[in-house]
Amino acid sequence: MTNLPNLLTLFRIALIPALCATLYVPGHTGDWLALGLFLIAALTDFLDGWIARRYSLQSGFGRMLDPIADKLVVATCLMLLVAQEIIVLPHLLAAIIIMCREILVSGLREYLSTLQIRMPVSVLAKYKTVIQMTAIGFLMSHEAGVALLAPAHTIGIVLLWVAAVLTLITGYDYMRQSIKHA
Repeated sequence: MTNLPNLLTLFRIALIPALCATLYVPGHTGDWLALGLFLIAALTDFLDGWIARRYSLQSGFGRMLDPIADKLVVATCLMLLVAQEIIVLPHLLAAIIIMCREILVSGLREYLSTLQIRMPVSVLAKYKTVIQMTAIGFLMSHEAGVALLAPAHTIGIVLLWVAAVLTLITGYDYMRQSIKHA
């Protein structure tokens, strides 16, 4: 539990309350803090997996906790973006699709693990994650991002919808693969 990849995953989870606290920091400062913390979370997500594979530090605890940490960060950020009315109707649907798929895939993986069947992450799901994280990053920058890059919100919303479409495709693929084991 105390190897570096696991500590990075635990650190990512520990960032969640700080992410929530940025909601109460006024103006651009709160936007930059939120974006910075989100980028740190995204970086630790990349690093923990890379370090675990590179230095053979993979563990059952890490395999279990890493996807949970990812989903907690994504769900928290999406809820914060909705709370701040950065994601509003009809784009709320994209956020709901993403969150529902994450819960569905987690449930499928949990079920399959009881059958001792591993469901590896597909290449398309990895692309979905990168696009989803990029979308959230643009949206987390909020007004500060708009000050630097005028279409930051538009880019974030478009990428959120691209991620939602990929989410539907990969979610369907995971369902199709898991049904044969039910």
